Amino acid sequence: MGIITRSSAGRKPSEIMRFFVTTFISIVLGFFIGVSVPSNPRGAERLPPGIVEAESDYYLRRLWGKPSEDLTSRPNYLVTFTVGYDQKNNIDAAVKKFSGNFTILLFHYDGRTTEWDEFEWSKQAIHVSVHKQTKWWYAKRFLHPDIVAPYDYIFIWDEDLGVEHFNAEEYIKLVRKHGLEISQPGLEPNRGLTWQMTKRRGDQEVHKVTEEKPGWCSDPHLPPCAAFVEIMAPVFSRDAWRCVWHMIQNGLVHGWGLDFALRKCVEPAHEKIGVVDSQWIVHQGIPSLGNQGESQTGKAPWQGVRERCRKEWIMFQSRLANAEYAYHNSIGIDTSNSTAH
Repeated sequence: MGIITRSSAGRKPSEIMRFFVTTFISIVLGFFIGVSVPSNPRGAERLPPGIVEAESDYYLRRLWGKPSEDLTSRPNYLVTFTVGYDQKNNIDAAVKKFSGNFTILLFHYDGRTTEWDEFEWSKQAIHVSVHKQTKWWYAKRFLHPDIVAPYDYIFIWDEDLGVEHFNAEEYIKLVRKHGLEISQPGLEPNRGLTWQMTKRRGDQEVHKVTEEKPGWCSDPHLPPCAAFVEIMAPVFSRDAWRCVWHMIQNGLVHGWGLDFALRKCVEPAHEKIGVVDSQWIVHQGIPSLGNQGESQTGKAPWQGVRERCRKEWIMFQSRLANAEYAYHNSIGIDTSNSTAH
């Protein structure tokens, strides 16, 4: 039998301690190095960090003078409308509800832009024109989070909204007061109202939950009973939009299904998503963009658009479910018994 001159067991505590100390120091050093040494965005690794500008804006600048003197103001908020010229009077009324603290951005689906200069505000607005495209097509391509980063809130609105009882600055105050990251104005009840959640309530400033038809809500904290707004007039905080933008599918242009998935981008969703009742709008339900479709197999243009919407909804739901399953499976989480779909 050999004689053990040094106990290996005696070495273990000191080795273990040395390992933990070394690991701790490495983590701390890595943290401070990461904080103190800026990292460039992908594709700009070869540039000195001091010259990199990763974000932009929609502020208009001059062609002359000092760049530092270009901006007399920096609007804090952005509102976008996807428009056709036939709705010019409706958009004119809507824009007048937004103060000078808003950048106005019009997405033109009918190709008509210069005609809008009959309105003085249009001469300072941003105009983007592509024939027969939806607001979610535009949003994915022209509202990248790094482009709209200067804006605290981003309004992405349809063109057929009645705004007689709406004031944008008052709306912002209420959103801040109630901690809403994703919101919409309450909708005046009418025959076209789809969801109880977005129906205006006359006795309060904001609501975040509702009761729906029996069986519609598997959980009172899930859509459509909570954590839910529609896609006709959503308002996003900067941080919420950064998440939502990444969830918008590049080839699914109508946005159907997004309303049920917005809750993925804020936590807790049933507290940070809500409807502002005291600043409310009317959804007029004008099928203007729907009529931009093409008649096929004897169907009206709007019918083809509606069929595409439904198909996209199914596709989005399937993609989201598959993505969640794959992600949970990759990290070892069993969701087979989950009811939160």
